Amino acid sequence: MDNLVKRAQKRDADAFTELMQSQMQNMYKAARALLRNDEDVADVISDTILTCWEKLEQLKKAEFFRTWMTRILINKCKDMLREKKKLYPLEEAGEVPDSFREYENIEWLETMKSLDEKYRLIMILYYVNGLKTAEIAEVLHMPAGTVRTRLSRGRSQITSVYETKTGGER
Repeated sequence: MDNLVKRAQKRDADAFTELMQSQMQNMYKAARALLRNDEDVADVISDTILTCWEKLEQLKKAEFFRTWMTRILINKCKDMLREKKKLYPLEEAGEVPDSFREYENIEWLETMKSLDEKYRLIMILYYVNGLKTAEIAEVLHMPAGTVRTRLSRGRSQITSVYETKTGGER
């Protein structure tokens, strides 16, 4: 991946396209964890890709591309959530119709929705995107110890949700 990043920094459009395609699934999963519908996710991903292309030369070390790109994506998601909150008060926002969920793991999404946002994002970045705690700490601008604590508390919340659903059986 470092080679692709370096080629893309030299404005090789094919290398940049290949790089972004290799990260598309990770971007989708991270954005979907924060946003409610696929249209918003698509908007945020396209904004992220555009920003990455425009600012790629500012990336100092190619090995940090994924962390850098994820930070941009999360910031774009948070910007969109702020805008939506201004437009639609939270209680007026409806649920996403089931027809939009046909290819998603609904149980996984419901479990993730039950987590506090500060735990949900870290769980997604760790388990879905495969980032290490140090990388998550860098992306979220927080100490690695805080990331590990939130990861642990998120696991505890998931365990509690699971035990509630199954009546405490294991």
